[in-house]
Amino acid sequence: MGDILITDDERDIRELISDILKDEGYTTRLAAHSEACMAEIAKEPPALMILDIWLKDSKMDGIDILKSVKRDHPDIPIVIISGHGNIEIAVAAIKQGAYDFIEKPFNIDQLLVVIKRAMETSNLRRENIALRRGDQQGAEMLGESAAFRALRNQLDKVTKSNGRVMLTGQPGSGKESAARYIHANSNRARSPFVVVNSASIAPDRMEDVLFGREAPDRSVEKGLLEQAHGGVIYFDEVADMPLGTQSKILRVLVDQTFHRVGGGDKIQVDLRVISSTNRDLTAAIAAGEFRQELYHRLNVVPIPVPSLEERREDIPLLAEYFVAQLNQTQGLPLRRLAEDARALLQTMVWPGNVRQLRNVMERVLILGESGGDITAKELPAMEDGPGEEGRVVLSGGLATLPLREARELFEREYLLTQINRFGGNISRTASFVGMERSALHRKLKSLGVVTSSKAGGRVAYVDDE
Repeated sequence: MGDILITDDERDIRELISDILKDEGYTTRLAAHSEACMAEIAKEPPALMILDIWLKDSKMDGIDILKSVKRDHPDIPIVIISGHGNIEIAVAAIKQGAYDFIEKPFNIDQLLVVIKRAMETSNLRRENIALRRGDQQGAEMLGESAAFRALRNQLDKVTKSNGRVMLTGQPGSGKESAARYIHANSNRARSPFVVVNSASIAPDRMEDVLFGREAPDRSVEKGLLEQAHGGVIYFDEVADMPLGTQSKILRVLVDQTFHRVGGGDKIQVDLRVISSTNRDLTAAIAAGEFRQELYHRLNVVPIPVPSLEERREDIPLLAEYFVAQLNQTQGLPLRRLAEDARALLQTMVWPGNVRQLRNVMERVLILGESGGDITAKELPAMEDGPGEEGRVVLSGGLATLPLREARELFEREYLLTQINRFGGNISRTASFVGMERSALHRKLKSLGVVTSSKAGGRVAYVDDE
């Protein structure tokens, strides 16, 4: 139910409270003085604290501890108890952030009610933060292609473990969405999901951002590692992390502890680590740009995320999702995709993958008509032509070839595009292009086009052998 730290200089009192709370299903930790209390908090922040105002043989009294905890851990509810209660002390404690004040000798039922309410308030606060964080999440994991189903099957296998996952794939292919899918379906789903954008953090700021900073006056600025305690930390494009920081992250992965910049206390965290990259890390290791030890620590479960080209069947589904999403979030027109637009989207080149597709749909909704279906003419690929009805503009290379060679090159590229559009399904391709299946097979053979399995689906390519 929750971890509660009880700090009281009277042994009988703290053990009595502990026994009562254990009977109610809580777990407890005990501290007899301020030094023990602060050490327990540094080891792992509790879900709630019960704190005596007057502590014998301690460097700090209860109010001092209250101030320190509320400065560094504002979300921890603190219930103050005291055998020397008066209105002034109670008001001072509440002003400093205490959840409630109970005078000794206390009523057990009253104490339990206060603790239950404090825990509920704390849980609601964490849920609200999680909901706000969820509003900023990327695209949903959507798809029906064989490549996408293979990806989701791999993700489902790792959701219930704490194994470290390395997601690889092209920029914009949806690596962060895959990481969020793992988090959302794991036993850490109610805990934080914190993103470290390795490429966007200045190298000289990386350690402050990750580990946090502690000033001489003991004020603390928490880093991303500490903010992710209990949940998932996602290292986006981990290859861009400075070499010096890589060695320190390696130590965190080994023992899950670190020191804040400028601090002396050891901070312990419970983290699941997911990382991603669009680079060949083995090549980066050979070039001295990435630590081999860190690679082996992060690459426990490697999962490739397919590019949009490898899952062309999913493009209309994703495009329609983005249209609906943009309608809800920005009030842009809710329009359907015409058949020619669906076909063109599936044949376009997408170097920016899913991210580029979303940008294209947003552009079409902003600049296009307010009603009616989205047609192929509105898509960016159609805007570079001369605008004359029925004309196709040839690329410079194609226009310089003799007719026979140009026709062969066009047929090869056209059929490659159509087969990949239909996920390697020859029957569907033959139906769309208007050929008998046997005739299509003969044509593909003459053009040197073959298909093979890749990323869970079938992909067409030119056999150069």
